[in-house]
Amino acid sequence: MEFFWERLTEILILLAGALVLGAVFERFRQSAILGYLLAGLLLGPGGPLKWVHGDEFVNGIAELGVSLLLFVIGLEFSLRRLLRIGAVGLGGGSLQVVLTCLLGAGAARAVGLSNAESIAVGAVVALSSTACVLRVLADRAEMDSVTGRTCLGVLLLQDMAVVPLVLLVTMLGDENATVGRIVVGMGTSALLIACLAGGMYLVSAYVLPRIMRDPTMVRNRELAILLSMVLALGSAWVAHELSLSPAIGAFIAGILLAESPFAVQVRADVGALRALFVTLFFASVGMLGDVAWIVDNWVLIAATVSVVIVGKTLVTTLVVRLFMPRIRHAAGAGLSLAQVGEFSFVLAQVAFAGGAGVLGEHTFKLFVSATLVTLLLTPYLVAGGPKFGRLMQRLAYKVGIEKTAELERESTESPREGHIVVIGFGPAAQRMHARMFKKHGSVLVVDLNPRNLTLARSMGLDVQVGDATNPELIGHLHIETALAVVVTIPDHRAVVTAIRHMRHLSQTTPIIARSRYHSYADDIQRAGATVTVDEEDWMGRRLGLEVNRLLRRTE
Repeated sequence: MEFFWERLTEILILLAGALVLGAVFERFRQSAILGYLLAGLLLGPGGPLKWVHGDEFVNGIAELGVSLLLFVIGLEFSLRRLLRIGAVGLGGGSLQVVLTCLLGAGAARAVGLSNAESIAVGAVVALSSTACVLRVLADRAEMDSVTGRTCLGVLLLQDMAVVPLVLLVTMLGDENATVGRIVVGMGTSALLIACLAGGMYLVSAYVLPRIMRDPTMVRNRELAILLSMVLALGSAWVAHELSLSPAIGAFIAGILLAESPFAVQVRADVGALRALFVTLFFASVGMLGDVAWIVDNWVLIAATVSVVIVGKTLVTTLVVRLFMPRIRHAAGAGLSLAQVGEFSFVLAQVAFAGGAGVLGEHTFKLFVSATLVTLLLTPYLVAGGPKFGRLMQRLAYKVGIEKTAELERESTESPREGHIVVIGFGPAAQRMHARMFKKHGSVLVVDLNPRNLTLARSMGLDVQVGDATNPELIGHLHIETALAVVVTIPDHRAVVTAIRHMRHLSQTTPIIARSRYHSYADDIQRAGATVTVDEEDWMGRRLGLEVNRLLRRTE
């Protein structure tokens, strides 16, 4: 019992530190992830305070945080959506892992490391941070952008590669290991993943619907929440028992459940627990750092970080470009994935003296420190991805490597005028079009969802692929000559950002904006919306009308 309370005390200290530093970074409009990482670095055994010692208990909870994050991300991506990014993920991800391993090993060998140590270094730097990148993309509402879907595909392949890379690193330290044994181990892992996916499909397709529709579940919300927790944590546990990555098991469960009508509810039920565990994960990663060692070797760490970021950006950009028509999306994904990931810590620990005995202590500390620095830089790398992509697009256009339709239209397309711009073409915009747009002329739809754009095009509307929070894209919509702009996307942050960019171009164009929640309606109005449609306010009025109508019938 005393062990439990000691561990709980450390967890509370870690969470309190993450709360304080996360709030400080948010106050200065930076990612809270930076605060979580620094909390672990300062409070952990290698920090100046040393209030949290860290052990397998804390690390196990942190691993659950990654699993829950991937479970919730999986709920956002149905199997059909995942298959649409399969070429980039399977092809681009595989090439990225292999080429980065080879280049990393070559660079390590060039500075004097042994063959085995060089291969281990290549494996460590090949992986990017699934937890950090997806969290930042979700916070920026860019998960469904082209760059976001590309990052997801590559990251998922990297997570699947964790098991064979662990086998590879283990083999480096085993004198009796053979190529045949490593191939058999990889094949077994692939078979187990297939069996895991098949079992979870049976549960989600045949067992879960009956349970969720049971009257007992409908009456008692606590039971439904408990079932959601069992699904999320159980999928990670099953994968762990099969010697697979718990995060992969949780993600597979999530994408299979995304096909069911209960996905939204399950996602809401596990949200609070996910936030808790993910925070612990980032803090526990920070605990692996040694502040004194970092201060003494900051020049070497800075050089390593620079080489890793530049090298991974270049490799990922070139590889992903093979599967995409636009270099700007490949370059944006390349910079976003330029850090070293959390699963690299697993590989480094396996390769260290306590595991395979391949990495020396100096090399181990160097790459742990460099990984922490790249994770601290991740929010800035992801935020700079779109800008870097546009820069590379212009350079490619100037040197003749790529002809971009957007740049060509800048010089050949006549300005639009008298048109209506619709930002987002989801269900709300589709129903609005059915009632109003037939009376008007040209309509330009801006969306990132290919399915929505296909539907808009089939209705005879002009379409533009793009993110409306991007000021450069807004500049191509000719807002100043439009009859009106209708913003229908649900994310209030994206709505506010888009309106502010449009108001820089035109103070007079009418902007009708959707506010999904009443609490954000004032923010959208202050941003410059001419009319704000408050969904909760309109819903309340409609409910009142229906109640009065029903009561009049019964009188």
